[in-house]
Amino acid sequence: MTNKQTVFIIDDDKGIRDGLEMLLESIGLESRSFASGSAFLDVYDAKMTGCLILDIRMPKMSGLEVQRKLKQLSCLIPIIFITGHGDIPMAVEAMRLGAIDFIRKPFNEQDLIDRINEALEIDEKVISEHNSKSKVDSLSAREHEVFERVADGSMNKVIAADLSISERTVEVHRSHVMEKLEVRTLAELVRIKIIYEQLD
Repeated sequence: MTNKQTVFIIDDDKGIRDGLEMLLESIGLESRSFASGSAFLDVYDAKMTGCLILDIRMPKMSGLEVQRKLKQLSCLIPIIFITGHGDIPMAVEAMRLGAIDFIRKPFNEQDLIDRINEALEIDEKVISEHNSKSKVDSLSAREHEVFERVADGSMNKVIAADLSISERTVEVHRSHVMEKLEVRTLAELVRIKIIYEQLD
């Protein structure tokens, strides 16, 4: 990954921000905290990776408003909401908008750590899938044709006949495809094709 995964904390309560930073530091995770949603949005960059711990109730801009704004920016960072007892309808709305979880205050530290680790795994998977799409997009038109047919299970001689090229040329393109996509097996190639079709 190009960027180190970071746990971003957005909460107007300094005590909670400080406590979460200490907790995350104790388990070796990098964190950055913000007192408001607007402060985070001011520095938000599409290259950021990690997860977001977001308070649902904050003055000026609520956690839901921050989530909606990030959705508009096509942000893929997983969000974990922390909520008070009266915020269940808001939490349900947050989940509907794509949050991966919400944890009620006062929260159990181990539960939160477990959710954070799950969120970081999701983030890593999303980054990997989008990298796969970029690699497929880098293929030439002919390589893409070979990629599609190989991933569908066609034999080299069948691909050669379909595309009116020699088997040797198919082998060369196939080799380039495997190299560009950084895969070694047909199974990996098939998985990339499935991901590509889902993201296309």
